[in-house]
Amino acid sequence: GEVVGLVADVSEPEDVYTTVDLATERFGGVDILVNNAAVWGDHTVRDPRSKALREYESIMGTNLRGCFLFGRAVMPSMIERGGGDIVNMSTYYVVPPKPLMPRTPEELAIVGERPPFTDLYSASKFALTGLTQAWAGALREHGVRVNAICMGETDTPMLRAYWQGRPFPYRVETWIRPEQIAGLVLDLLREGPEGRTGENIGAWVGVPVELPPREGD
Repeated sequence: GEVVGLVADVSEPEDVYTTVDLATERFGGVDILVNNAAVWGDHTVRDPRSKALREYESIMGTNLRGCFLFGRAVMPSMIERGGGDIVNMSTYYVVPPKPLMPRTPEELAIVGERPPFTDLYSASKFALTGLTQAWAGALREHGVRVNAICMGETDTPMLRAYWQGRPFPYRVETWIRPEQIAGLVLDLLREGPEGRTGENIGAWVGVPVELPPREGD
C-alpha cells in the first residue's frame, strides 16, 4: 500500500491538523489513529523552577496535548465514515502491577539508588486514561472504539536512555519487543466494530503479550 511520511510536532495544532488534512486528502479519511509519540526527562524535586516548567511543557505537550490534539482532529472524519479506532500508547503504571525485577548493584551504579523522578511522565500517562475512557463513552454511538495499550519495559531508544545507553544484556533479554506491541495493537484492531472499547490493556515483562478477555466477559 501507499505510505506517506511527514515530520511534525504533535504538540503544535497546526502540525497536527496539517497531518490529518494530508491523510484525509490522500486516503479519503482516517480509520485508525495510534497515539504513540512520547518523551521522558530525568529530573528531581530540587530542580529549579525554570527547568521544571520547561519539562512540564515538553512532557505534557507531547504525551498528553499531542494525543488530545490528534484525537480531536480525527474524530470528525471517523464519525463521518461510520467508525474507527483510536489507540493510545500508555504505561503499565496505570494498570494492576506485576512483580518487577529488582535492581542489581551493577545496575544501581548506572541509574543510582534513587530512580529518576517521573512525576510528569506518570501524570501524562494517567491523564491518558481519562481521555481514553471519556472518548470511548462519547464515541461509542458513532462506532469509534478507543483503547489504551499499557506496556511495561519495551526495548526502545527512550528506555535505553534511562540506562545511559548501557543496559545489561540479561535485562534486555526480559524486555518486551516493539514487534510484540505492534502485534497486540493489530489483534486489538482485528476485533472490529463489535470489539472492546474504553479499556486499558496491560503488557508486562515476563508475561505473554496477548489480548486479555474483554472486561465483563
